[in-house]
Amino acid sequence: MPVPAAIATDALRLSVAPMMDWTDTHCRVFHRILAPHARLYTEMVHANAVIHGDRSKLLALDPVEHPVALQLGGSEPALLAQAARIGADTGFDEINLNVGCPSDRVQAGRFGACLMREPQLVADSVAAMIAVSPVPVTVKCRLGIDDDEHYDAFRAFVDDVAAAGCGLFVVHARNAWLKGLSPKENREVPPLRYDWAYRLRNERPDLQVIVNGGITSLEGATAHLAHADGAMLGRAAYHDPYLLHRTDVAWFGGPPFDGVQRSREDLLCALRPHVEQWLVQGVALKQITRHVLGLFHGQRGGRVFRQLLSEGAHKAGADWGLVEAAMAATRHHEDLAA
Repeated sequence: MPVPAAIATDALRLSVAPMMDWTDTHCRVFHRILAPHARLYTEMVHANAVIHGDRSKLLALDPVEHPVALQLGGSEPALLAQAARIGADTGFDEINLNVGCPSDRVQAGRFGACLMREPQLVADSVAAMIAVSPVPVTVKCRLGIDDDEHYDAFRAFVDDVAAAGCGLFVVHARNAWLKGLSPKENREVPPLRYDWAYRLRNERPDLQVIVNGGITSLEGATAHLAHADGAMLGRAAYHDPYLLHRTDVAWFGGPPFDGVQRSREDLLCALRPHVEQWLVQGVALKQITRHVLGLFHGQRGGRVFRQLLSEGAHKAGADWGLVEAAMAATRHHEDLAA
């Protein structure tokens, strides 16, 4: 099978990182409302789970999510290839291999960031996935692991994997420290080296490079566009979802927003059909509204909004009315402060 064509650059400019326990289908539907032009990613799913697990849950996909990538974990080329084909057949627009997660559990399974010490295995895995996948196969990696401090080693890893057919690398621009740091600390303690990602993009113009890690503002994200094909927002987009909306409007400007930021309430109300559809299927309100708690981040009434949803969404019978009440309480606090 021929290597799939490169992803159009406009489709890479803005993306939201795969985040374990967070970027499920409900989160992605909400993010699509906020950012119609963003590329979205699933949580990491192990290849074995895709092959043997409950795909209706693990690979849940709403048509509105496109373009959306499935991120896989694993280190056995044959299993990754099988999972990649399943993901493509399910409808995902990209298959992404995780070579960046530093958790102890992931290390014990010999996948994630520890694979940066096995570039040939990553290359073999990518080649096997490409051979069966009709959609692009990409890699999300770190700069290195532990005390790897040499740019040449990072570039050699990328070159080995690129030679197998991978044309797009999402670079979390930090090392992963496999001992002594928690996954949270691994997102904060190792120093950022955006210049390594920029240099890679400059030296390998045939590759597409997206920068990830430590991006917390519209201005910060925009600065990366001068040096890379795109910027990937992570926890900032989750804890402050309106940042994602502001970025989409600022960078793309056209329909459906035509350069005008929508109010937080308007954006949230657009989620109502999705909420009611899943409530009918027996999904608890909290499973959806946990992804919107940060929508009023930094705003008067934001704490009340979070509190009402957090305390009420888990209760039996909780429905859209609770969301309406939370918005009304937020408006009340804004009026009092005016």
